[in-house]
Amino acid sequence: MAGIYIHVPFCKKACTYCDFHFSTSLQYVDEMTDAICAELLLKKERLNGQQIGSIYFGGGTPSVLPIASLQKIFDTLTQHFSIDQDAEITLEANPDDLDAKKIGGLRALPVNRFSIGIQSFFNEDLVWMNRAHTATEAESCVKRSQDAGFENLSLDLIYGYPLLTNEKWLQNIQKVISLETPHLSAYSLTVEPKTALAHAIKRGKQIPLNDEQSADQFETLISKTGAAGFEHYEISNFSKPGKYALHNTNYWRGVPYLGIGPSAHGFDGTNRYHNVANNAVYIKQLLNGKLAETVEELDQYDRFNEYMMTSLRTMWGANLEQVKSIYGKHYYADTLKNMQPFIESNWLERDLDTIRLTPDGKFFADYIASEFFLSEDDHR
Repeated sequence: MAGIYIHVPFCKKACTYCDFHFSTSLQYVDEMTDAICAELLLKKERLNGQQIGSIYFGGGTPSVLPIASLQKIFDTLTQHFSIDQDAEITLEANPDDLDAKKIGGLRALPVNRFSIGIQSFFNEDLVWMNRAHTATEAESCVKRSQDAGFENLSLDLIYGYPLLTNEKWLQNIQKVISLETPHLSAYSLTVEPKTALAHAIKRGKQIPLNDEQSADQFETLISKTGAAGFEHYEISNFSKPGKYALHNTNYWRGVPYLGIGPSAHGFDGTNRYHNVANNAVYIKQLLNGKLAETVEELDQYDRFNEYMMTSLRTMWGANLEQVKSIYGKHYYADTLKNMQPFIESNWLERDLDTIRLTPDGKFFADYIASEFFLSEDDHR
C-alpha cells in the first residue's frame, strides 16, 4: 500500500538547529490548507488507485493547524483516496499544542498516532534549543494523550549537544521508558548550514559539537532501550516489537508515496518529485491549478545507491538476491566485493542472502553505505 506525506510549513518558533522549511507566521494558514487540498487532487492519479496504508503530517509543526484546517484536508483525503481501515495516520506535534482542547479535537479526526517533539525533559536544554514548550509540558502532554486514548505515541529526543551530560541523557531515556510509549526516535544533533546554531559556532558563541560525546550517548541509547525491550530497527528509531513506524519503514523499503506541501518530496517507484520550498510560490501555483514541483529522474545507479543507503540503516538489512534480481549481476558482484572488508572488520554480518550492520557497524552506517555506491564509471 502507498503512503501520503503532507508537509505543514508553520512553527511557533525557530529552533536553533532546524533547517527544515517553515514559517513562524500563521497569516496564510487558510490559503495553505486550500493549496494542499488542491495538490492532493492534482496528484491523486499518480498512485494508480493503490490503497493508502499510511498518512503522515510532518513539518514544521502540523499541530499548530486549527482543527478546521485538518478536517478540510481529511475531507479531501477521504473523498478522493481509498484509505485502508487500519491505516497508520500520524501527526507530528509539539507538547505545547497538545492541551486538552486540542487533543479532544484531534480525537474526532482520523489521526491515530502522534509523533511528539519532546527533544529533552530539561528546561535549560529546551531554552538552549529555543523550543516553545517546557519540561513539565513535555511529560504532561504524553500522559494527557494517553488518557484520551492515543496509545500509539512516538517521542523524539536529541543527543550530542553541549548541555547534555551523560547523566542527563540517561534520565531522558529513562523518562521515555517510564512513560510506556511504544516508539522512540532519537537523533544525534548535527550542525546544518544557515541555522542559528551554525552561526553561533562560527562566531565563537557556542562550542562545536563533540563526536565522542555523540558516540558515547548513542551507545547508552542502544543499551538502555534494548534492556527495556525496544528493538533498534533503524539507526535513529527504536520500538516495542511490532510497533515500527509504518510510514517511515515504507520509505526505507522504497514504497511509493505522494509528497504534498511546500518542500515535500514524493516518490512514484521510479522518479522523485520535489516541491518548491517557498510558501508564497507554492500557494500561488496550486491555487492556479499548477503543480509547484521539479522531477528528478532516477537512473538504475540512483535507485541502487538509495536502496543500499536506506536498507543498511534498518535491522532487516540489504537482500543480496534482491540486488541481483532487480539491479543485475554486475551490481551483485560489486556488492559482494564491497561488503567483504566490512565483514572482516566486524562492521557487517551476512546471514544467508542478507547483510546488515553489526552493533559496531551502526556507529558508521552512512560511511559503510556510501562505500557500496556505484556509478556508470564503475561499469565501463
